[in-house]
Amino acid sequence: MEVNGYSRTCGVIGNPVEHTKSPAIHNFLASKTNQNLVYVPFRVETGRIKDAIKGAFGLNILGLNVTVPYKTDVIECLCDIDELAKRIGAVNTLVRTENGYKGYNTDMPGLYRAMVSDGVSLEGKQVLILGAGGVARAVAMLLATKGVREIILLNRTLEKAQTIAEEINRYEGRNIAKAYALSDYTKLGDDCKYIVIQATNIGMFPKVDEVVIEDEAFYRKVEVGYDLIFNPMDTKFMQLVRKGGGKSFGGLKMLLYQGIIAYEYWTGTSVSEELALQTYEEILKK
Repeated sequence: MEVNGYSRTCGVIGNPVEHTKSPAIHNFLASKTNQNLVYVPFRVETGRIKDAIKGAFGLNILGLNVTVPYKTDVIECLCDIDELAKRIGAVNTLVRTENGYKGYNTDMPGLYRAMVSDGVSLEGKQVLILGAGGVARAVAMLLATKGVREIILLNRTLEKAQTIAEEINRYEGRNIAKAYALSDYTKLGDDCKYIVIQATNIGMFPKVDEVVIEDEAFYRKVEVGYDLIFNPMDTKFMQLVRKGGGKSFGGLKMLLYQGIIAYEYWTGTSVSEELALQTYEEILKK
């Protein structure tokens, strides 16, 4: 698509940002939906996030994605924030308004849309989350709104998992979440099959031989395993899930759909599932 005086600019801010796959998503979508839009990465140095947001608004930039380490820091730069993003405490998408940028979190809706695309239902299911960091907290917040029967957080530091579980239960007004020390995975019922979401960075390139739980007996309890890592595309966690008889999925589709949802916010267009899968193939080519 030709870039001209009418082209709108979107992009992603972070540090580092050179590795991003987001331009492949958004520029492909723009070409397929006839949007005069170009998407580029912007490296923002430490301490310059306020300058970056003010400058982006002054330059008439239509929208931005936000990646590490600014998903929390950017909140104070916004004129408004979506309720889900406020609840999660992290923003990854900025949408231009008359008075500034409004912040959204499309990561978690992106994960849910990936699950729907993969034919995974959460209704009435028991879901295990490996980890208790910011990503695990966001996943737990999402799950609590999607009809799951129970959320179990497994983490090496029990207190961190307990903090998240207590917060979820306060939000929901019911005891839907519980916390176990990672070593207590052996206490999980043998007659249950779980959806397991791997929400740590263990197993990420280059340490591809690492996994949170090594015990193959654990993976026989897994019906579906999601690893939110997308590099490598097939993690050791995913391999162990399949070896135990479960289905496994990686984080690339979550990346895809969080980008699609952001693109829909910016352009007002609706991306069909057919186009979403075409875009997925485009990312794989890259």
